[in-house]
Amino acid sequence: MSKAKVLIYNKQKDVKVPVGIRLLIRRSCTAVLMYENFPGNAEVSVSFVNDEQIHELNKEYRNIDKSTDVLSFPLGENGNYDINKETNDYLLGDIVISLQTAERQADIYNHSLEREIGFLTVHSMFHLLGYDHENNNLEAQIMREKEEAVLGELGISKSSTYVDK
Repeated sequence: MSKAKVLIYNKQKDVKVPVGIRLLIRRSCTAVLMYENFPGNAEVSVSFVNDEQIHELNKEYRNIDKSTDVLSFPLGENGNYDINKETNDYLLGDIVISLQTAERQADIYNHSLEREIGFLTVHSMFHLLGYDHENNNLEAQIMREKEEAVLGELGISKSSTYVDK
């Protein structure tokens, strides 16, 4: 059974990450690895930022001059990942989530903040594993189906309410 070691950082000033979100993120990362039958344990970094910070990252790394909800920075390519020599865990990469945008989107889509952050984490984990929806409609559809399957396993699909286990 694959597990994810998730390093979580709050890079916002004077804003706390809501209770239960850290556990949800860890569960979401591990659920994606298990769903994909990932061949070992993995290490992932998740950072919470504000809209201004994610805007700067999006501009710097993607040349897109606006904020977004989440960015994924995969370390691997074509299923090849560096390995942490101390733990033998695969180093998958970094996820950056704008908590401000996640809160707005939860309101817009009329679901919980937990569901929104769970979705953004699962979505980004698939990016870290090499999935891409930008240039391929079929891969986008496959990615969306996998995301919904994992969210269902976590109990936070569109039709459910998240309960912290």
